[in-house]
Amino acid sequence: MSFLQNIGFAAALAPKLIGYRLSKAGLMKPPMPIILVYSITSACQSLCKSCNIGLVYQKNPLVIKNDLKIDEIEKIFKSVGHVFYFNISGGEPFLRADIPQIVELACKHLKPKVIHVPTNALAPELIEKKTREIMEIIKTYGNKTVFTIKPSYDGIGKDHDIIRGVDGNFVKLMDTLERLKKLRGEYKNLEVGLGTVISKLNMHKIKEIADYAKKQDVDTYISEIAEKREEMFNLKDDVTPSAEEYEKTIGLFKEEIRKDMKGKSFLSKFIQAFRLTYYDIAVRIIKEQRQVIQCYGGSGSVHLNAQGNLWPCATLAYSKVMGNVRDFNYDFKKLYYSDKAEEVRSHVFAKRCACPLAGVSYVNIPLSLRALASLAKNMLIN
Repeated sequence: MSFLQNIGFAAALAPKLIGYRLSKAGLMKPPMPIILVYSITSACQSLCKSCNIGLVYQKNPLVIKNDLKIDEIEKIFKSVGHVFYFNISGGEPFLRADIPQIVELACKHLKPKVIHVPTNALAPELIEKKTREIMEIIKTYGNKTVFTIKPSYDGIGKDHDIIRGVDGNFVKLMDTLERLKKLRGEYKNLEVGLGTVISKLNMHKIKEIADYAKKQDVDTYISEIAEKREEMFNLKDDVTPSAEEYEKTIGLFKEEIRKDMKGKSFLSKFIQAFRLTYYDIAVRIIKEQRQVIQCYGGSGSVHLNAQGNLWPCATLAYSKVMGNVRDFNYDFKKLYYSDKAEEVRSHVFAKRCACPLAGVSYVNIPLSLRALASLAKNMLIN
């Protein structure tokens, strides 16, 4: 995307961002969300140490029978309207055979500027095939959407396999990455990244992990802390680093980002400064166990799960369901403006919860003067 395009997007989003602030003050209903996360399947082959979605699925594979069907998805997307960022999640998204058709419905009805999908990289040939199909679909819609794909990468070699719970996962990860990078040469709006979940299992090797990632010629390399989330059925698992451990570990990422910012364009610096700001906020949230800036989960950003439940975020998930689209005849707006949805938003606005979830931060940071000041500082000193 060009600098002018990004300025245009920012200008188009401004009224909605203002609307979220006004809705928190009780002066108006919230505008429709600009970020939609949709877990398209309950299926997953991984047995990750920091997530139990795969374990739940393998114990009950018939759970996918209740996942939303393609005709239901189209009805929902029609009622959502335009979003800026469409995050496809799972389970493992590429286990859903009709993922290209879901992307097509998104291009047709949601018209997102960015579509993002993570993958466990366990099916290299399938991922390559489906990604090519997706890029051809996006091409028919004028290449107006950037498609970003982020294979999960939590360690090198056997370390990765142990954390992800599948022997041979690292070899398949490298195979997937090479296939995707070749595709990137054919499609200018395909971006390939890597993502690391920082947990107690790999934090002591994070520099080695990050150094290896830098050698892989990817467009982005990001990290998130292993969280206890309702979505992941891992509330009893001891995988989250302490605040002190995380601060020390994430410091390595921040140091590399600052080095990388030197001599970059304004837009590149802005994106990197945004990430630095997020890391600073995440550390404070973990330390202080509170919302250090206002969260807009449930308004600016929402999460639709595979069975049609609408959540404010993946952290609250089943504990704070806003409603199910099937109960509202697939009318997303009716659900979004329902009394139950308003009750959940009030819970978030009252700061009764706190987490460092990255996706929601993309809305929270632009709506916080303190965070914007930090972002500006991060740009100026690097």
